[in-house]
Amino acid sequence: MTVRAIRGATTATDDSAIAIQEATYELLDIIEARNHDVLYLPDVVSVIFSVTHDLRQIFPAATARHRPGWENIPLLDVQQMYVKQGLPKCIRCLIQFNTLDPALKVHHVYLHQAKGLRPDWG
Repeated sequence: MTVRAIRGATTATDDSAIAIQEATYELLDIIEARNHDVLYLPDVVSVIFSVTHDLRQIFPAATARHRPGWENIPLLDVQQMYVKQGLPKCIRCLIQFNTLDPALKVHHVYLHQAKGLRPDWG
């Protein structure tokens, strides 16, 4: 087995629990849809979420835990390092999973204002 990872990022419209939940659900929905042929939830090792310092109302991992099939995945939230010119209200995730195919094509997902973080993966 090889461990591979899928990256993703998005932005919330504001610092409210609903906005953070909606942004997290949308990001994970699209990651799962674009990687439906490679991402099998029982093979997920862990998921790390990071948020900028201006998002404080709810943990993205708490939101993800309510998704079907996500209840037993190890999830972790961390705060991103503060950078003065950094993208505000940003939620990032790193999904690590086991696979038998180390060359398998994964699709990283960057939404809304986060599209500018990795234009090469757009």
